[in-house]
Amino acid sequence: MTATVPTGPHEGTTAGRVELAPGQVLRESRFVNDDLLPVPIARRTWSTYNFAALWVGMAHNIPSWLLASGLVALGMDWKQAVFTIALANLIVLAPMLLTGHAGPKYGIPFPVLARASFGLRGANLPALIRAGVACAWFGIQTWIGGQGIFVLLGKVFGGWAEASRVAGQPWTLWLCFGLFWILELAIIYRGMEALRRFENWAAPFVIVGALVLLGWIAAKAGGLGPLLDQPSRLGWGADFWPVFFPSLMGMIAFWATLSLNIPDFTRFGAGQRSQVLGQVLGLPTTMTLFALLSVFVTSGSQAVYGAAVWDPVELAAKTDNVFGLLFALVTVLVATVSVNIAANVVSPAYDLANLAPRFVNFRTGALITGVVGVLIMPWKLTATPELYIFTWLGLVGGLLGTVAGILIADYWVLRRTVLDLPDLYRPGGRYWYAGGWNPRAVVAFVAGGVLAVGGSHSEPGKGPFPRDGLVPFLKPLADYGWAVGLAASLVLYAGLSWRTRSTTATREY
Repeated sequence: MTATVPTGPHEGTTAGRVELAPGQVLRESRFVNDDLLPVPIARRTWSTYNFAALWVGMAHNIPSWLLASGLVALGMDWKQAVFTIALANLIVLAPMLLTGHAGPKYGIPFPVLARASFGLRGANLPALIRAGVACAWFGIQTWIGGQGIFVLLGKVFGGWAEASRVAGQPWTLWLCFGLFWILELAIIYRGMEALRRFENWAAPFVIVGALVLLGWIAAKAGGLGPLLDQPSRLGWGADFWPVFFPSLMGMIAFWATLSLNIPDFTRFGAGQRSQVLGQVLGLPTTMTLFALLSVFVTSGSQAVYGAAVWDPVELAAKTDNVFGLLFALVTVLVATVSVNIAANVVSPAYDLANLAPRFVNFRTGALITGVVGVLIMPWKLTATPELYIFTWLGLVGGLLGTVAGILIADYWVLRRTVLDLPDLYRPGGRYWYAGGWNPRAVVAFVAGGVLAVGGSHSEPGKGPFPRDGLVPFLKPLADYGWAVGLAASLVLYAGLSWRTRSTTATREY
């Protein structure tokens, strides 16, 4: 492979953005392929609307709808659940904007940005962690989407649930899962521009679908029903906070993945204003309103059916109108595809390409993601609210928060957003450190990760961890995993780096 990279960190700058300039040619470098090189300024065209639409498309999906229901199942009332979700998304927005800054400025994806802090080889550590999480999320979303198709088509044609079983599930459910899996990979195989166009129309369509569901249930209920008046089983006292803090960390973890790899999208941004406004308008507002919408629709279901129906697919399946069922089916398809491709395929595709640039490109990485997403058996991860919110999201959040802390400390505190683009692709440059690894980043990651998830614990029969935690004396920190991981790794990495900066300033910073 022959690839051209810029010759310096400030060449071709336009409105604070760094352009790919004619310069040094890297021949046969295993750290370069076309998908990892900086996006030229001419191709950085995503507007505020594109980023806002991206978030609307990603936030409006079945797992997001079920977040509020999961919290209510744990004892919260609707106000506590919506408050928890709103606060979590305001918190996670901060690292989202900080790491997203490098995208419009340099046009680089997340694994290349991670090379500045972890080293050219060391960047594979956070990249593979992020890729593994994304593969699991891809499987979860695909399974949930396949279930939605199964329920709605079963209502249209009848008898699907009674089909003969394979591995404990009707073969018709496996068929829906497989067809939905193929559809998603077919769309992403067409590339990022196809994704942008898909998100542009998917976002308003999903909003319309959710509002139609609200209007339908409100008309049948004659109002929103009694659910809004039901008190919390936890109150606001001593019983509430032990549930609130791990739930808050779990809600943060829901989008903590994107707080790392958001440069994969912002690298196509027309400027910082576009990505900042688009994300501020798109993420916290959308998630909060969607949580409210899910509660309102569910309250109406209680008034109509005598019991709260939290699953929107199950609720839509209660109609006997064929057109309504088909509309719900299309809405489920669009909603799930829009989040799954953007949030859970783009990142691992780049991450896997970073692992072996000469052998894996964006499309190959996407196909690998699809296969791994099935192998992790997503139907087990969503079995209970405790396993889903506390164990899965809590563990993921702790590890991803640790990586985010290192990225932010390196890019903002140490380098003040100034990177040398050629050396991000060049062995032996300033980001080569010790054989391609930055020992300070590895130490900060290990220490932050242990603090964040070392105390993870499960109630008997509700998770894989010991009741007293993996490391018992760290159990008090387990409920704050994401925050502990981010703060600990940020402070430790910055401290270790500042200590040696006086002798390495001209070489590394």
